Amino acid sequence: MVAGEGAGHVGADLGDRGWGATRAWVEKELSEAERIEDVARLRGGWTSEMRRLDVCGPDGRRSLVLRSFVKPFYARHAESLLAREAAVLRLLGGTDVPAATLVAADPTAQHCDHPSLLMTLLPGAVRLGDEGADRRAELLARQLLRIHRLPVTAEARPRAYQAWTSPERVRPPETTDRPELWQRAVDVIRREPPAYRACFLHRDFHPGNVLFAGDGDGLRISGVVDWVETSWGPADLDVAHCSTALALLHGVSAGMDFAERYVAAGGTPAEDRAAHLYWRLLDALAFAPDAEKVAVPWREVGRADLTPTRLTRRLEGYLQALFARYA
Repeated sequence: MVAGEGAGHVGADLGDRGWGATRAWVEKELSEAERIEDVARLRGGWTSEMRRLDVCGPDGRRSLVLRSFVKPFYARHAESLLAREAAVLRLLGGTDVPAATLVAADPTAQHCDHPSLLMTLLPGAVRLGDEGADRRAELLARQLLRIHRLPVTAEARPRAYQAWTSPERVRPPETTDRPELWQRAVDVIRREPPAYRACFLHRDFHPGNVLFAGDGDGLRISGVVDWVETSWGPADLDVAHCSTALALLHGVSAGMDFAERYVAAGGTPAEDRAAHLYWRLLDALAFAPDAEKVAVPWREVGRADLTPTRLTRRLEGYLQALFARYA
């Protein structure tokens, strides 16, 4: 999800094209004197449609974010996804993690046209350009460590992590000239998952789900969004996911450096090289064959250079670099 910059204006009427019930639900969650003044579509989402709702009332203006699951596949799973995000946002409310405040949730579309969640708008914007990527990666590593160190009671723990691919589901690029590299990577994830010490995971932590504000020495992370996949599992899996995204966005070296940045921040990924390789490949192979799933929203916010061909080259280069360092 992308907030702030990159929003497309929709207009004040949320009632068009089958959104009337959703609008009525949102209005019931506002104070009696407030009204929706404007609506803007937030670009960069894949699983859900995101809208910024500008609300005005006697106490001034404020902005909310409406997440709605419209695509049939995600709508079928929306109950668990939105219930998890609502629970996580409540949990994070008492921490120093910059997350949105939950306003209301309708995971089963009992009142809305689509399963939906309403929350506050966080300041800042996603920044995906190459300029300043190193400094942002340092901040990402520190933020991820703070997430992993959150104290969570056994009762409040999210579900155990789920793998997003399997040996049978991996599809190498049709045009690859390195089929042996892909087969080698698939063979690694055929093994049983390594033992690990579990912690609280964002599970989808990458530059597209982090908002930044300020510049230079004042650059800071102003928000972390998209908590629908929050899980309990190995820190290496979150490190792996952000590493893959950085490799695709900024090049192989950026992806390879992130684990070291995490360690420099105080994190402790798996000491066993084979275990670390397993988690890194388990994540990277989920992007096959060409990372188009993430490329579409990234291109929407300005990274038109991330063509399928370029992403395939970067993904293959990243796989090769992982074997060179950890095998």
